[in-house]
This record gives sequence, structure tokens and C-alpha cells, in this order.
Amino acid sequence: MRYPPRPYLSSLRRPAPTWVAISTVVLVLLLTNVAAHHWSMPWTLVLSLTVTALLPAIVHWAGGSWADMGLARPTLARGLRWALALIGIVALVYLCGALLPSTRDLFTDQRTSTLTGGDVALRVLVTVPLGTVLLEEVAFRGVLYGLILRRNGALAATLISSGLFGLWHILPSLGLADAKPALGGIFGDPLLEAILVNAGAVLFTAAAGCVLCELRRRSTSLLAPMGLHWATNALGYLFGFLLR
Repeated sequence: MRYPPRPYLSSLRRPAPTWVAISTVVLVLLLTNVAAHHWSMPWTLVLSLTVTALLPAIVHWAGGSWADMGLARPTLARGLRWALALIGIVALVYLCGALLPSTRDLFTDQRTSTLTGGDVALRVLVTVPLGTVLLEEVAFRGVLYGLILRRNGALAATLISSGLFGLWHILPSLGLADAKPALGGIFGDPLLEAILVNAGAVLFTAAAGCVLCELRRRSTSLLAPMGLHWATNALGYLFGFLLR
């Protein structure tokens, strides 16, 4: 004799609503951002890797797939080609900026002034790709973009995920005016400078998020924005170290 399925088992098999999944991702990222601001290495790296592993599970909970996150296997080769090309372009732009006296000072950063060669190698090869790029790209261009895309389309996915990406940088941008001398000393008032620099960083990263989303859309792969993101951050550390 066959028994009808139990209602609670059917509800467990049913995908979660997309808006619930999006809200869950935002809450997880909010808690992660606050924790990362108060923790130090290596705990922040462990936190980033843990959250990166958790986020795709939320997509699958909502009935999504690896393709929704830009990680479908058939798109990886194309995404890798995009990533390598973008890394080459960023390296060329940084090299030109380092050679021009008018832009060389932009590489000056107090946060890297005491780093050794080993410290820079650790950031370029471990901290940036695994602690920053992997989490942020999976979270914003992968999971959030994919979930919002299914519900509201590409434009909304780009604007919302990029806006959240900008807000994600509020805490990391605190003290940026002191760390980057080229950004300070313009307005005379330290508090005003700190506010404007922080707001500028949020707007800049939101705009950068739009570019990264477009790369993900055009390449159909998350590897393309990952390549650009790693290049701008990691090569920035490398050139800042070499030019100090």
C-alpha cells in the first residue's frame, strides 16, 4: 500500500523563494563584513573561505545551479581566456602609471610601506585571491547577481549587486585618507576628508561592480571578473611595493 507524501517532506523538497535566498545572502554578508572588520589574519581568511563555501548552497537551496553563478563547466575555458587578457591589460596600465611621474604617487600606500617581499607575495598569492577576490566575486557577481537575474533581469542584477558591493566597502574604507596620502590634504578638514574619501570609495567600488557584472554577463563566466579583480588588487600591492 502506497502512502501519500507527507506535507512537511514536500515543503523540504520545494525550492526556497528567490527573495528569501537573496535576503539570506545579504544577512550572511552583513555579518561577515562586521566580523572581518574586527578579526585579523588568519581568521579573516578562514571566515572568507567558509562563507564562500556556504553561499553556493543557498543558490541550490533556491533551486539554482552552477550556471546561475557563472560557474557552469562549458563556460570556464572562455572565462579563463577573458581573465588572462584582462590581467595583461591591467598590468600594462599599471606599468604606464608607474613610469609616468604624474601618476606614480598614486601607488603610495602607508598600508604597504612596512611590508617585506614575503608579505607582498603572501597577499598577492593567498590573501587577495582567496580572502578577497574569491569571496566577493562568488558573493556579488556569482550568487547575488544570479539570484536577482532570475527574478528581475540583468539590469536590476547589475545595479543591486553593485550597490551592495559598494556598501560592502564602507568598513574597509575607514582610514583610507590616512593610508593614501595622494587622497588627503585637499579639503583641510580631516573629518570632511575622511567622509568624502569613504563615500568616494563606496561609489567607486559600486561603479567597479557594474563593470565586473558586465564582464560576467558578456563572458558568461565568473572567471572574467575574478581575473580583473585579482589584477587590480594584487598588482596594486606589487607595484606599490616596487615603487616605495
